[in-house]
Amino acid sequence: MQAVGIEALKQVMQQLRDKQHGCPWDLKQTFESLLPYTIEETYEVVDAINSGERAAMKDELGDLLFQVVFYAQLGEEEGSFDFDAIAQHTADKLIRRHPHVFEQTEGALSDAEIKQQWEAIKQQERKSQHADTVFKDIPSQLPSVLKAAKIQKRAASVGFDWTEEEPIYAKVQEEIEEVRSAENDDHLEEEIGDLLFAVINLARHKQVNPERALQRANNKFIQRFQAIEQTLRAREQAADELSLEQLEALWQEVKSTQK
Repeated sequence: MQAVGIEALKQVMQQLRDKQHGCPWDLKQTFESLLPYTIEETYEVVDAINSGERAAMKDELGDLLFQVVFYAQLGEEEGSFDFDAIAQHTADKLIRRHPHVFEQTEGALSDAEIKQQWEAIKQQERKSQHADTVFKDIPSQLPSVLKAAKIQKRAASVGFDWTEEEPIYAKVQEEIEEVRSAENDDHLEEEIGDLLFAVINLARHKQVNPERALQRANNKFIQRFQAIEQTLRAREQAADELSLEQLEALWQEVKSTQK
């Protein structure tokens, strides 16, 4: 019987890595060399989901799954792990972190209680691994916005966090003033970093995903500026031919129509 689904994909991967009849490019790959492709595929999944096109999602999710299968094949070749080991480890972890689903519990938990339970279990796991810091398993290459939010969340898990919003607003304002009074370029970079960190902390307390919020702001800016460009093309003008005041007037005009 011909293999289907994940078994078919695993067989394709094994053939690609066959030392006699495989693909020269695939045979050269290592865990490290695949990293750029994995990152690229992840962002392509994000774009596909944001597009809402299900066919694109299926295609890009398949490409990302192939990355996992590739890593599993490399692990199996060196005797470290295989795909089934990855899948089983993940299943066990999810069962362990969802006792309200897989164990007998009394009453339904609220979303807040489920989140609190999840964090408590993860913290206990870190303790069992004898982690010497709450930041131990935060990926070093995580994008800075996501990394800042994760750092703050970890610190909060051990009680280092504000319990009210006003001190957070005050901290943001304090960092703005420190940006204003920066003495040199290096100091300015440091203070802007502190300001960004404080704003991300505000987003976390407001239960807003800072990465998603910033991406939304990026997209909104692009749409509004493209509307300006479209207006200027109709007038046979270019943006760099206008003064800042003229561009700002156009910006406000576009902004008022998009509210």
